[in-house]
Amino acid sequence: MLKDVTLGQYFPGNTVIHRLDPRTKLILVIVYIVALFTAKSYISYAVVIAVFIVCVIVSRIGLKSLFSGLKPILIIIIITAILNILFTRTGRVLVQFWKITVTADGVRIAVFMVVRLMLLIMGTFILTYTTSPISLTDGLERLLSPLKKIRVPVHELAMMMSIALRFIPTLIEETDKIMNAQKARGANFETGSLLDRAKALLPLLVPLFVSAFRRADELAVAMESRCYHGGEGRTRMNVLTMKKRDWIALILGAVFLAAIIVLARYGM
Repeated sequence: MLKDVTLGQYFPGNTVIHRLDPRTKLILVIVYIVALFTAKSYISYAVVIAVFIVCVIVSRIGLKSLFSGLKPILIIIIITAILNILFTRTGRVLVQFWKITVTADGVRIAVFMVVRLMLLIMGTFILTYTTSPISLTDGLERLLSPLKKIRVPVHELAMMMSIALRFIPTLIEETDKIMNAQKARGANFETGSLLDRAKALLPLLVPLFVSAFRRADELAVAMESRCYHGGEGRTRMNVLTMKKRDWIALILGAVFLAAIIVLARYGM
């Protein structure tokens, strides 16, 4: 299960999406999220799904990798669907048993919520899969640079977010190693009740926290030894520049968002 968590991983490539400016990709992800939460009908969701599939094909990121990343939150998706089905009382009644009532609106809303949640997570996966942590940090810092005028530590915030995202796969790998070491010593994480399995995970927390703090200290020492002192006066080997493909992608993103808003406005 832990190996299925792919958030924060980067798969190098030479596709159009890989070559886009990180600022463009961040803006397009925001546009995608807004469109996803604006969609309210089958037609608008079909448009969002079509755009998502096109992005997957262009980026050459396999659907298998995207769907495998959903496994750790599968229980959340299932609970979301069940709650929407059981607690939506409007619309035509489909099934009624004891105090349980399933309506057509409940099923429709549950389907929309599950699809929205899956598309939201897989859309953000495409961003991290096609953008290196360094590029993501630079793009985020450049987008937030106007906040420097009100003394917001933009560089430090972008660096912290990038490091946190980058360390997710590292901590997952460390957790997997600790679990294998515990299993070799007779620990059992897969049998028993839910409470028993939760208690069995407690011995993992201490070595995991120790490892995380050790890695953080090593990173701090490495940054200090390289005279890192924040964003002031720093230069970059690769300066971000918006190219023709970035402007085309932004225009297409604006058209996509406008189409979803129009569809939602007219109930289509």
